[in-house]
Amino acid sequence: MGIADRHIEYKQHYRRKRFTLGQHNNALMALIALNIIIFIFILTGNLFYLFAHQGQDLATTDFNILRWFALPADLHILVGKPWSVLTFMFAHGGGDKVFPMLLDMLVSMLWIWTFGFILQDISGNKLIFPIYIYGGLLGGAFFLLTANATNAASIYALSGAGASTAALAIAVATLDPDYRIFRNIGNGFPVWILSVIYILFNMVDIWFFSPYSFAVLGGAVSGFVFVYFLKKGYDGGTWMSNLYNWFMHLFDPAKNIGKRPVREKMFYNTGNRQPFVKTSIVTQKRVDELLDKINQRGYDSLTEEEKTILKRAAETDDI
Repeated sequence: MGIADRHIEYKQHYRRKRFTLGQHNNALMALIALNIIIFIFILTGNLFYLFAHQGQDLATTDFNILRWFALPADLHILVGKPWSVLTFMFAHGGGDKVFPMLLDMLVSMLWIWTFGFILQDISGNKLIFPIYIYGGLLGGAFFLLTANATNAASIYALSGAGASTAALAIAVATLDPDYRIFRNIGNGFPVWILSVIYILFNMVDIWFFSPYSFAVLGGAVSGFVFVYFLKKGYDGGTWMSNLYNWFMHLFDPAKNIGKRPVREKMFYNTGNRQPFVKTSIVTQKRVDELLDKINQRGYDSLTEEEKTILKRAAETDDI
């Protein structure tokens, strides 16, 4: 049984607990917060510069903080800014017109929240960052290839979450194409319709060989490929989770505590008596805790006892 199948089965038996804005380890909120923090840094930095140099605009100067985050299509410039391969997908703004930048940022965050929220509901918390980053990386690769193929690489630079959001959009449509949105309207609409709308809206210039449209295409391909291999049993985000956990516990003095294996079963001579079998009490609170654990770490993180509790809860209507 795959990850998507497990979550579909659980949703038939349990009341799913949704992530809240302030919930601990909410990857979607962390992703949006990271985008907003970098946006505010770029915006305030540029505005301070313009305030100190009144009468100028960013188009007539060499100063623009966004350039340090954006992915340049010129490979000679890219060699001197290798970090931009990652930073561009979190960078927005960069102009001197505040309202258009705020509007563009708001729309971008709404799209991220929409597809990220659906992805959380389908598969939990751990796939959001990997899909987002893979989408940005492949989108950046498509951008570089297309821009350099046009022999006009020097005029292009890529920034924003377009490619990464396209990866989220196609990932949710591939993972659970029958997931319904706007359920108050009839039976609702399948999520793949919303995904197609986003992709088409952001690829209107692809017929003109626009590198930006090809970046979105690259992100979409990444989202599809990630879920394809996920359904085959390979989770491309596992190494990211392991790296994150290793780094977060790198300086943790308690990281070695509890490394000794703990015996979960004790064997003893019972004679003719049947050995004692521990039976856990199934409560709604306990079920909710296990569902939270699945959301955070996946189904495979459950112990055999915890899996038994979920199975018993699914077979009874007392909860």
